[in-house]
Amino acid sequence: MLKPEHIGIAVKDLAISIPLFEKLLNSQCYKTEKVESEGVNTAFFKTGDTKIELLASTDATGVIARFIEKKGEGFHHIAFEVNDIYAEMERLKNEGFILLNEIPRPGADNKLICFLHPKNTNGVLIELCQQKL
Repeated sequence: MLKPEHIGIAVKDLAISIPLFEKLLNSQCYKTEKVESEGVNTAFFKTGDTKIELLASTDATGVIARFIEKKGEGFHHIAFEVNDIYAEMERLKNEGFILLNEIPRPGADNKLICFLHPKNTNGVLIELCQQKL
């Protein structure tokens, strides 16, 4: 069973978005992190058992910058925590889902991550994540 881990929101500028979300969620940003492998700066908030991750591109041609250019700031992905990312990737691949990467890669918050192509998930970008051991 997949457990929701965080919701990713694409933003243009963390300096503007962090204070906005602190007011909105009535919660302080507890962590910021640069993720070189994804070309993003991230900021995390907790609301109940779920985390909100703001993602800002570190490069004008990066994935998040292109996403914002096409769709504007807003919902980017939902992440699900898994116990064994390799087994879950294999299971989903066998179920016919398209993985955007063949092996997990390093992500924010000390996680291994893998994305599923949104054309197989009703247009929603799905991230699988597992805590690094």
